[in-house]
This record gives sequence, C-alpha cells and structure tokens, in this order.
Amino acid sequence: MNNEQEPKRKRGFQMPHIYVILFIFIIVAAVSTYFIPAGQFDEVTGPEDRVSIDPQSYQQVEQTPVGAEQFMLAIPRGLVDAGEVVFFTLIIGGLFMVLRKTGIIEVGVHKLTRFFAGQSTAVIPILMVVFAVICSIIGTQELSLVYAPVIIPLMIALRYDSIVAVAVALIATTAGFMAGFLNPINTGLAQQIADLPLYSGIEFRLTAFALILGTGIWYVVHYARKVQANPESSLVYEDDAEKRNLYLHQEQTETMEFSKKQKTAAVMLGLLFAVLIYGVIVEGWFMLEMSGLFIVMGIVVGLIAGLTATQICDGFNEGFRDVLVGAVIVGVARAVAIMMEDGQVMDTIIHNLGGAVGHMPGMFSAVGMFVVQLLFNFLVPSGSGQALVTMPIMAPLSDLIGVTRQTAVLAFQFGDGLGNILFPTSGYFMATLVLAGVSWQKWVRFYLPLFFIWTAISGVLLLVAQVIQWNGA
Repeated sequence: MNNEQEPKRKRGFQMPHIYVILFIFIIVAAVSTYFIPAGQFDEVTGPEDRVSIDPQSYQQVEQTPVGAEQFMLAIPRGLVDAGEVVFFTLIIGGLFMVLRKTGIIEVGVHKLTRFFAGQSTAVIPILMVVFAVICSIIGTQELSLVYAPVIIPLMIALRYDSIVAVAVALIATTAGFMAGFLNPINTGLAQQIADLPLYSGIEFRLTAFALILGTGIWYVVHYARKVQANPESSLVYEDDAEKRNLYLHQEQTETMEFSKKQKTAAVMLGLLFAVLIYGVIVEGWFMLEMSGLFIVMGIVVGLIAGLTATQICDGFNEGFRDVLVGAVIVGVARAVAIMMEDGQVMDTIIHNLGGAVGHMPGMFSAVGMFVVQLLFNFLVPSGSGQALVTMPIMAPLSDLIGVTRQTAVLAFQFGDGLGNILFPTSGYFMATLVLAGVSWQKWVRFYLPLFFIWTAISGVLLLVAQVIQWNGA
C-alpha cells in the first residue's frame, strides 16, 4: 500500500533549482544567437563620459553565433564579470556572522523587540519609508544586501518571518528606485541623455513615490499580520525553524544587557556605519569600497567585543559558507547577458523592441515603452547600463510618437525598477535572497501579486502623463 502511494507524492510539480533555471536561460540565450540577426550600434561618449550608443547607427553585421567553447566558458566568465557583486556578497555574509559571534545583534534585537512589543507592526512602515527615501535620493538598491541581514533577527523576534524582512528591504528600495525623484543613477542619467533639466518633474515623481510605496507598505503589513496571527501560514515556515529557535527565546529572557566591551563595540559599529553612509552619499562609494570597509568593520568590532583573531577568522569563514550559493548565482545569472553579447544580438533586440513601440496606438505608446524597458531589464538589470542602452533610442522615438521625453524617462524608471526584484538575472536581488535564506521560487510566490498591482499603477500613471502631455518643466 505504501509502495503504491509513494509515486503519487512525487508527481506534483516542483520548481527546479535556481541553477537549473538559470542554466536553461543560458542555453536559450546561446541558441538565440543562431536565429536572431547579429547587429550593433556605434558607441559614443555620453553624459559624464559614459559610453552610450548612437540610435541612428544600427546596422546588421556578420552572424557570430556562440560556439561550444564560448558556451563552456559562460559561467566562469560570468563569475569574473560579476566579481564585485560576488565578493560583496561573501564579505557581507562573513561580517554578519562575526557580529553574531560578538553577541551585539542578539542583545540589540532583544531591546528592539521590547521597544516595539506593543506596536510591532509600526516597525515595518518606519523602516520602509527610511529605506525608500534613501534609495530615491542616492539610487542604491544594492543596500538591500546590508538591510536584510540586519533586520531579519528583529522580524523573527517580532513573530514575522524572513520574507517580511526581505520585503521590507527589497520592496522599499524598489519603490524608491522606481520613483527616483532625486536618483542620479536612473532618473538623473536618463534625463541627461534625454536632454531634460536634471530632476525636473519632481512633483509627479513624488506622487508616484507615495502611491507605489504606500501600496508596498500595505502589502507587506498585510502579509506580516497574517504570519503573526498564524505562523504556519508563512511561506518559509519550515525554512525559518532555526532562526526562530535562535531569536524567539529572547522574549522570555528577563534581562539582556550589553557588556562594557559590547557597548564599546556597538558604538564603534555605529561610527563605521556612519562612515559607510558618508562614503556612499558624498564619495560615491560602491560595492568594492563598501566591501573593504566591511572587512575592517568585522575585524575592529570583533576585537573590541573580545573575540580572538581566530574567532573572527572562523566567523568570516562560516559567513562565507552560508552565502556561497548566492554569490555563485550572481555569476551564473551574468552568463545569460554574456551569451547575448558574444552573439551580438543584444543591440538587435533593443532595436526591434524600440521599433515595436513605434507601431503602437498613440494612447498606449508610453505603456509600450514601459513594457519594453521591463523586458529588456531581464538582460540588463543595471539601471545606468539600461539607461545608456535604451534611452538614446527611446528619447528621440518619443518625439515621433507623441510621448513627452519626461514620460519616456518615467517609463524607463518603472520598467527598470519592477524587474529588479523579480528576474533571477538581477545579481544584488538574488544575493539578498540567499543572505536571508529565502528561495527565489518562494519570493516569486510572495511578490507576484504586488508585481501586478505595481504594473497596473505604473500603467495608469503613464496614461495620465500621456494624456496631460507631462513635460515636468
């Protein structure tokens, strides 16, 4: 009887491992180079001496389909190309394991849990507003990699789950990035390419920011309350078992106080985070500089808290092991774009997508631009990279089809932001999930309804912008 039932249990569909999914994408990208005509745009120097494209220069070139050797080297080359993100992911994993060994995180979570005990839901909108505003000003969605591991212990202690912590980080930063009212990475660069005044149209973008962020907060709070009321309704209930054992017991602890060494270490940690914020905002630091600071942070804070050099090294090693899969995923995902670039079909795809927008009915042209940007985001998840490839085409095209350039920029912002926390080719996003211990498949189950809600809001906002011929002057 049991033998007959066993096969039935195995018949249910199971989502393949993320490596399998990405490898299929790599194969499809490689095969496409045999069927999609090769083509290229001439490169020109764009704003701030960045390499952009000449939208009038597209021409087909000799077909260069991906060969066996190029396919074999795709993943190793992807790891090399994405080395900065890979390294950043490993270092963050190591840093937070060292901080856990100092005990600072546990005591801090205990105190915050007691502070928010009577109003636990309030912590979600507070954090999301802060994260969204920061991202809308400096444009670094990658800071989700820092936010998520920091707040996971707090969310678990407040009887939420890892998805709530990840959502607070990813959804807030994405809302800020999509609206980008002062974002130099997507809004500023795209407006420069489109010959628009820098940060013009801020009033409409602030309205978009309020709508998108407000919807995101409502969605996360709704899920968080459901999990708090019924923990087994969590999408990651079994995955979070170890975290619950680690952090939930703290509610029963009468007193947890910082030791003198931990207090000094916590103060130093705060000072170094202040240095991080200064570096990102003022000095333009990115992953490489932040990684270097995190190494220093782990060593200095660990020594002050009383850890030995060997304990600090062991902490880094344990953290590296915990996030190794996430780091590798980043490189595997990059291999998809490498196949398209080697086969010289990337420019052909964007050329044809731009042409498709030109044939859409006038009223829906702006929405068509949004859809094109969203689709292209799968191949080029970088905000600045996508702006440099697509905006030189979309800006002059908008003049021909009756869409203001300001609306074209907004369509780019929406399409760029929405896909960054859905497509597995987005490196920082996949790394954030792995740091939090959340699978891509379960995140998609959580995020997909909000994705469609945000898509609808984006479409309505673009239609309004189209109707009023918004120029943001």
